Amino acid sequence: MASQGLLALCLLTVAGLGAASPPPNVVLVFADDLGFGDLASYGHPTSATPNLDKMAASGLRFTDFYSSSPVCSPSRAALLTGRYQTRSGVYPGVFYPGSRGGLPLAEVTLAELLKGRGYATAIVGKWHLGLGPHGTFLPTHQGFDHFLGVPYSHDQGPCQNLTCFPPDTRCFGICDQGVVPVPLLWNQSILEQPVSFPHLVPRYNAFARDFIADCARRGQPFFLYYASHHTHYPQFASQEYTGQSPRGPFGDALLEFDGSVGRLLQALHDSGVDQNTLVFFTSDNGPSTMRMSRGGSSGLLKCGKGTTYEGGMREPAVAYWPGRIAPGVTHELASTLDLFPTLAAVAGVPLPNITLDGYDLSPVLFGNGKSPRQTMFYYPPAASQLLGAFAVRYGKYKAHFFTQGAFLSGTTPDQDCHGLTPLKAHEPPLLFDLEVDPAENYNLLRGAAVKPEVLAALKEVCLQKARFDQQMVFGESQLAQGSDPSLQPCCAPQCSPKPSCCRCPSAS
Repeated sequence: MASQGLLALCLLTVAGLGAASPPPNVVLVFADDLGFGDLASYGHPTSATPNLDKMAASGLRFTDFYSSSPVCSPSRAALLTGRYQTRSGVYPGVFYPGSRGGLPLAEVTLAELLKGRGYATAIVGKWHLGLGPHGTFLPTHQGFDHFLGVPYSHDQGPCQNLTCFPPDTRCFGICDQGVVPVPLLWNQSILEQPVSFPHLVPRYNAFARDFIADCARRGQPFFLYYASHHTHYPQFASQEYTGQSPRGPFGDALLEFDGSVGRLLQALHDSGVDQNTLVFFTSDNGPSTMRMSRGGSSGLLKCGKGTTYEGGMREPAVAYWPGRIAPGVTHELASTLDLFPTLAAVAGVPLPNITLDGYDLSPVLFGNGKSPRQTMFYYPPAASQLLGAFAVRYGKYKAHFFTQGAFLSGTTPDQDCHGLTPLKAHEPPLLFDLEVDPAENYNLLRGAAVKPEVLAALKEVCLQKARFDQQMVFGESQLAQGSDPSLQPCCAPQCSPKPSCCRCPSAS
């Protein structure tokens, strides 16, 4: 009898080993203009971010994690494709309401990759990768089953769409004029124009909760891309969060963003899928320091948004998966570019036959190896084939071959950051040891005696840049295609006079 019991147990074990485990769910949380120094878990003394802090304490917190670009549209293109924005043509700068171009449909997005594995896919929040004629470039044409959100940045429209609480006050900031009011889209249809931002995030949270619950009920794996508008300027918050943070409007927006993270984690728990869901959080680029206290903080890092200094591209990042990713802090080099191949590996999806710039970070996430990434190449917003990468990080060393200020990084005491600081070529390049000098204060090549190991590092960095620039194939610029006012989304296409007449209240 004992032998029969042992045989049955053995057969059950074999059957279990042979059964394919369900692929994990993926929630990708993307903040907007959030700096390296903005979170409590990254050292800010007055930020209230309890849910992000929980993720950081219970997950893997990165100290050397990079976006591919110091501005929005290029960084989002790279996040979703695993390819530098130069390959897809998302340069120079960002898309506007009437832009003719967008993320090319030939690019393979994370949503398309996971959809091929049977995932349900949804994006909530900010797209900013183009609309085009008849919504050609919107998310539902890029692998997403559902899209609830705004097609571009929320400052790319008149300020009247940012009414706060109480109703007779305005949210903090100045927005673009002369374009249509910012719309809220459901897939390709306009639900509301202008969107009521103080009521927006609760709608996002409800949709995300229902999407998670519905997928869990059906037993279908899902990919949710939660691309928050927070903490991009001008800040806004719903009534629950307005006036609740000691950091003022920026802190209120950050607090509401953190609240959304908490609701996502609660939705995963309530649906019973938290143990089979990888949640990854990071931001698109550094803080807009030109906005001063309402623009965010890069902490000890130099400059911010729009620059290729560390403050423009090094971001907070956390990987969270209870029971699978051990709590800790990693100093391994990583990037948004790496999420595409990493999530493919985690989901068991073969990579498409395309040139990728990312690496599989599974060894870092699961604690059994080092990052395969040894280099990071820094492009400015106006990337050009003539100059190539402005800076290169190789291991702990970073070399600046070109530097330039940015108006988005103005107002700080550091003149290197300011918009009127011109493009400078550096020969030899500026060289910094980021392990001991993440603020990029002390050029290792300054002075008469340069250590042999520093010279060896300089030689290697120069070789890396030459090799990388030579093999980089620039795609046709999507931003160079210009804009057409008729492409701006309008809920009443035949109305007059445009753009101000494009106003429709919510149907809900």
